[in-house]
Amino acid sequence: MKKIELPRKVIVGEGAIYEIKNVCDELNLKSPLIFSGNFTKKFADIIQGEIGGEFVNPDEEIHLTIVRRFSKSVDFENIKNQNFGFVCGIGGGSTIDKAKIYAFNNKLPFISIPTAASHDGIASPYASIGGGVSVKTNSPLAVIADIRIISNAPKNLTASGFGDAISNFTAVLDWKLARDEKNEYFGDYAASLSNMSAEIVMQNSKKIFSDISILVEALLSSSVAMAIAGSSRPSSGSEHLFSHALDVLSEKYKFKHALHGEQCGVGTIISAYLHEIYSHKNEGGWKEIKEALKDVEAPTNAKELGIDKEYIIEALKFAPKVRDRYTIFNKFNLEKDAEKILGECKVI
Repeated sequence: MKKIELPRKVIVGEGAIYEIKNVCDELNLKSPLIFSGNFTKKFADIIQGEIGGEFVNPDEEIHLTIVRRFSKSVDFENIKNQNFGFVCGIGGGSTIDKAKIYAFNNKLPFISIPTAASHDGIASPYASIGGGVSVKTNSPLAVIADIRIISNAPKNLTASGFGDAISNFTAVLDWKLARDEKNEYFGDYAASLSNMSAEIVMQNSKKIFSDISILVEALLSSSVAMAIAGSSRPSSGSEHLFSHALDVLSEKYKFKHALHGEQCGVGTIISAYLHEIYSHKNEGGWKEIKEALKDVEAPTNAKELGIDKEYIIEALKFAPKVRDRYTIFNKFNLEKDAEKILGECKVI
């Protein structure tokens, strides 16, 4: 049996942030705990002015202890009042993930208010806890995406969101591969929804900055696809393993990793290239994906990611070991051929 939880309210548009009181009234939500970082505090102030509540900066006031067992993975300290009715996460991926985890651990409803279209976690039931590890939480009860705010976010955050959305292409191909070779559950509807999200942003790559709602809606659809599938499979495949591997190696070797979606975009080029080789046809479309990423000024190689070639090679070798997920990486000898593959698809 599969339980599907989807947001009850999704509001997208200019000035959407001012709908927060109406949303809370309709959903009978009171006494919020508002998560926001310093850069998005002005938006948190708007929310607090509309519905009250207590503000917390997750970067300063919350201590995260990362371990593999989710039941003990996050320890939140220094939150004064424990009688909250729901949680608001206002900001980028990290803030929303921390708010999502706090809400899940404390059995509270959660409202997601993204200030950038930087990743597909804005409405998904999954949250990253670092070290390449994501955990299952609950989908937000509501999502409020203010296009005016999101369109003014730094361009690299939008490019990151584009990379995360376009990565659905290879995630779905990997999912099909796992179905065919490992008899893994495959959801046609979730896969189609995820694939459509990637297709729409790719077809509109030259319009993303002038009409950010295209990307926002695609990321929302990607989130919903995961909720319907009951796993991150529709939106997370080999390209995400590559990104997670870079995150792990950055902690090990103390280099600065790139944004999640930027790394996923480069990972998508690699994965699409491998799918083309394996299928002996233009199934992956890696060259088209690369051009679309260039349209939004997203990184397409190691140099543009700002990561040394040696770490990119090691990340590709390590990627299949990040988690037990069958992907196109399992069809190649990456220990032997990683450098050759990366050279052929011009990532190094």
